[in-house]
Amino acid sequence: MSAPSAGAAAWYLDAGLLSPVRAGTPVEAAVGDGAWLQAMLDAEAALVRAQARCGSVPASAAEAITALARAEHLDVRRLALAARETANPVVGLVRALTGLVAAHAPAAAEYVHRGSTSQDVFDTGAMLVAARALRLIVADLRATAVALAGLAGAHRDTVMAGRTLALHAVPTTFGLKAAGWRQLVLESAERLERVADGGLPVSLGGAAGTLAGYLQYAGPGADAGTVLDELTAAFAAETGLAAPRLPWHTLRTPVADLGAALAHTAGALGKIAADVLVLARSEVGEVSEPAGAGRGVSSAMPHKRNPVLATLIRSAALQVPALAGILAQCLAAEDERPAGLWHAEWQPLRECLRLAGGAAHTAVELAGGLAVHPERMRANLAAGGGQIVSERLAAVLAPRLGRTAARDLLAGASLRAARQSRPLAEVLAGLPQLHGVFTPEELLALLDPAGYTGAAGPLVDRALAANRPHTGVDHEQHGQHKRHKRH
Repeated sequence: MSAPSAGAAAWYLDAGLLSPVRAGTPVEAAVGDGAWLQAMLDAEAALVRAQARCGSVPASAAEAITALARAEHLDVRRLALAARETANPVVGLVRALTGLVAAHAPAAAEYVHRGSTSQDVFDTGAMLVAARALRLIVADLRATAVALAGLAGAHRDTVMAGRTLALHAVPTTFGLKAAGWRQLVLESAERLERVADGGLPVSLGGAAGTLAGYLQYAGPGADAGTVLDELTAAFAAETGLAAPRLPWHTLRTPVADLGAALAHTAGALGKIAADVLVLARSEVGEVSEPAGAGRGVSSAMPHKRNPVLATLIRSAALQVPALAGILAQCLAAEDERPAGLWHAEWQPLRECLRLAGGAAHTAVELAGGLAVHPERMRANLAAGGGQIVSERLAAVLAPRLGRTAARDLLAGASLRAARQSRPLAEVLAGLPQLHGVFTPEELLALLDPAGYTGAAGPLVDRALAANRPHTGVDHEQHGQHKRHKRH
């Protein structure tokens, strides 16, 4: 089958077919080509309004350009193809917007992109896209944290096997596991909020980071410091973004920091997914994903219901850190605008946003509907025949037998119990070294996993109480409301 022609319907463009974790989620629309085009147009409009504030552009021109700077007036595919001739999409966008303004408000056309450069528009647009996407991602992370807090509280004392290196270690509780998941999610939300609340700046530098073009159009005798301060502040105010200390054409901290925060987010959600995938195994069966019509079905095996939500999240967790690594590499940019490094950021940045956003949106459903099976947890604990609390017995016996002797005795008993498929209590009861040390009832009590969860319960209480003033339901909703108003 031959490839579609450039003029064919856009069905062959990226529709998320190979990235189901973000397909159909709110963040996908927020960072798609149309949204990115609109963000660049918003940057152009905000810049001309800022110049009007500073008196270098007529207010009527700023109003006309703002009214016409709408993505629906332009052909995004045509702009994409034109970008092959200039290595960035802004040149074609400026040409198209200027033509549009000239047709509807001829006097305003000369003020489009006045004194600016492609990177100012693209980078400011990228920060606008990021700001809009981060609002969605943080809201989903906060909702996930609320659901995980419910799981942690409900299962504070639900005993399960703690596993290290894939094997039973000592008992823990599902509540502590859920509290740990929640802690990671909250840390990700806080990182993204820090980036959003000051780490997303406008880009204002002109052709080579000196703002020479903007100063030239400010008129003869304009004071450079005054123009710099007023124009930067006005541009930041018009966009809702931060005002940078210096032009950042080749100082790529904003993009690298954003990538790092998104990598943490994907990794934090990936930890939850990895645990769910282990606990949902047929032979473990301690949790299961929320059911949905047709969800998780196999094309060949009618009995299967696959853990698709965790699978989707994990797919994002494996990709985002690698993509964020590209963004970090682009810090090493040469000159006042690099060839290739700036351009290499664009797609990885968008993928980081939409993959992390897709994972966060999926996590809301996973955490909110996760089914926990305490009976399976108890059965899996019992299957170990009491060996999961051998550490406890070693500590109890150490004062009587000596630490090394107690450990050696229990290691040998545990090995014999495993080889003979016998409960550890039965093997221990037959050891002459322990005659008269414990009654059968005392030994069974010591081998009860529920009696050896350490500080799991208080740790859950501490985690939930410590974060409640900052991340409780009411505060989270209030915080989201304030952020929406601010931006």
